[in-house]
Amino acid sequence: MKGRSLDICLLLLLCAVTGMKAQGTLRLSLQDAIEIANDSSLSAFRYQNMYLSGYWEYRTYKANRLPSLTLNLTPAQYYRYITQRYDSEQNVDVYREQQMFSAMGGLSLAQNFDWLGGTFYVDTELDFMRNFGDTKSTQFSTVPFRIGYQQDLLGYNAFRWDRKIEPLKFEKAKKQFIYNTEEVSEEAVNYFFELAMAQADYKLAEDNLASTDTLYAIGVQRHKIAAISQADLLTLKLDRVNARNTFRNAEISLKRAMSALATFLNLDKDTRLELVLPARPRHVEIMADDALARARENNPTYLEQRQNVLEAERDVDKTRKESRFNASFNASVGFNQVAGNLRSAYRDLLQQDLVSVSVSIPLVDWGVRKGKYNMARNNLNVVKIAARQEEISLEEDVVMTVSDFNVQQDLVDSAEEALELAELAYDQTRRRFIIGQADINSLTLSLNRQQEAQKNYIEALQNYWLNYYKIRKLTLHDFETGLSLADRFDFNRGTYR
Repeated sequence: MKGRSLDICLLLLLCAVTGMKAQGTLRLSLQDAIEIANDSSLSAFRYQNMYLSGYWEYRTYKANRLPSLTLNLTPAQYYRYITQRYDSEQNVDVYREQQMFSAMGGLSLAQNFDWLGGTFYVDTELDFMRNFGDTKSTQFSTVPFRIGYQQDLLGYNAFRWDRKIEPLKFEKAKKQFIYNTEEVSEEAVNYFFELAMAQADYKLAEDNLASTDTLYAIGVQRHKIAAISQADLLTLKLDRVNARNTFRNAEISLKRAMSALATFLNLDKDTRLELVLPARPRHVEIMADDALARARENNPTYLEQRQNVLEAERDVDKTRKESRFNASFNASVGFNQVAGNLRSAYRDLLQQDLVSVSVSIPLVDWGVRKGKYNMARNNLNVVKIAARQEEISLEEDVVMTVSDFNVQQDLVDSAEEALELAELAYDQTRRRFIIGQADINSLTLSLNRQQEAQKNYIEALQNYWLNYYKIRKLTLHDFETGLSLADRFDFNRGTYR
């Protein structure tokens, strides 16, 4: 991994140099393009941040399962107002001015209990209050220690559902990260071969322009000695004009494709790229059943559908329990005291006990709770059907991609053989035309066949590598090495080990 990171750094350094030198050229292989894309492209940065969002969401869930320590403070609070009081001597209510200064501090330790859905807590409090005016007084109120437990007895237990859903969500986030990384590789393959096709078109157009110039010059000399007709000479001239126009169009297409790849790789837009086509790939036989098994094991779509079903079941559970009456329980035991000074407030402590049970019973809601429950239940059925449809679609995609990949390996061999034959045939036809043993129609047909064979070969390579990385993306498995991509992936760096 260190060697690969060093290679990427060297490539990026070279790109920076070529960005400063307009005439510089960066030679780029397919593997180089994929590594730079996964290291520096904007798509890679976006997917890395999407993963980090899921990572911190899971960290938050784990932190919520740990004890929490909270300090609650009201350092100073001052009141001065007119309030209504009862005068027992005159048996009337009167308005009196009241001034008061207070402060409060408390420390609480809480621990959620997932299985029951309640919360254990331990806390301590200290309150201070001083009254001003006609009657002055100072009081300290303390709760040195209190322990308690509270929970809903029949209500919805969010903690229990979080234990099921949150680990699954994080596992999906990790698998989705690898899936997105392979998708970046797929994009890089597309941009790479679009530029490769543009470079091939440009080279063919350039060679064709030079060839038509030569053939027209030969044709002029042969026309002077009446070796070819005026019509053949005009055909050669027309070919030269068309070749010049084709060359200009190919030059424009090349610049666009080069800029598109440089932009995708987050390189300087003026970087000149010269691609090195990959050699004939090694034959890899992939069985559809094996690929399906890997996809069911690794593809994040299955985890996402499981998450959707669990969340829908959670909503059903929540709405069902909220449609009934609810009961909550709270109990605590501790000590407290009130005194005129701080030291006395912590002496001769009195026991403080609290036990409460509250019940909430819906009497008339005009079917609101029942409607929410029925909606949640119907949504669960919809989610289950959608999950199955998504899984069937994915399985069909896996089978078809594997089939295309296995066929494409043979097509690459055939396309390479056809290219060799077409180049040989054109070279011989061109030589025969120069010495007058072939006509212009044979030469044009031979040239068209060579150009078509070149494009077919590049297209066959493109389809092979697109299918190869699509299979990796769908299964998260490297069939060349037989290893799972998840086992080789460094989730901290976003690269393969």
